Amino acid sequence: MANILVVDDELGIRELLFEILNDEGHAVELAENAAQARDHRRRYTPDLVLLDIWMPDTDGVTLLKEWATSGLLTMPVIMMSGHATIDTAVEATRIGAMAFLEKPITLQKLLQAVDKGLNRGAARPAAPHGTASGAHAAAVGSNAAVGANGGPSGGALTAVVNTAVAVPAVAVPVAGAGLHTLDLDAPLREARDAFEKAYFEFHLAKENGSMTRVAEKSGLERTHLYRKLKQLGVDLSRAKRNAA
Repeated sequence: MANILVVDDELGIRELLFEILNDEGHAVELAENAAQARDHRRRYTPDLVLLDIWMPDTDGVTLLKEWATSGLLTMPVIMMSGHATIDTAVEATRIGAMAFLEKPITLQKLLQAVDKGLNRGAARPAAPHGTASGAHAAAVGSNAAVGANGGPSGGALTAVVNTAVAVPAVAVPVAGAGLHTLDLDAPLREARDAFEKAYFEFHLAKENGSMTRVAEKSGLERTHLYRKLKQLGVDLSRAKRNAA
């Protein structure tokens, strides 16, 4: 979808942001200092940069200013810090940063800022049914209601997915879940989240709550799987109770 450069001297943060953004379909490059960031900026021309402020060699604000004065600030830059003051954030914005994220960064704020950055200055098609362009971003990270009372709005194209489907002729119900209703007229990420939630609830029930087997089935690392289930709002305690 987009080429994103993540610049942060903390390995854990780089790995986490890589995992999240890669899962969103983006191509992600990582840099642990300003020198690597300069090299990546020159070779890959990223569509967006996530730039930490406090780094050991050259701080993020200095690097941002360097790009701005040399005509290299041609992409949106989102600053990140857990210790920056308001004055620092204001200075970064004045130089040309489009947003500032305070650590620890929540998934919802990260994806909203990335979406906004990638859409900045780009002509976007009108959203269907008069929906505002920000509606998609507002839905990021939220646990959309699946099969809510009253069903989808009038005229919406829907698909009803029965989570008690037969897998090799064996019906495996999702305990307490019944039917999931997927609104195919919803934004792509929202519809995908609803499908993934149904998918993981189905396999958790099928594998009697075994995270190891569900991780193997889905091809995800256990840590990534836990984060994904939490993001989707899957009730793991209920899955364990139902599997008991």
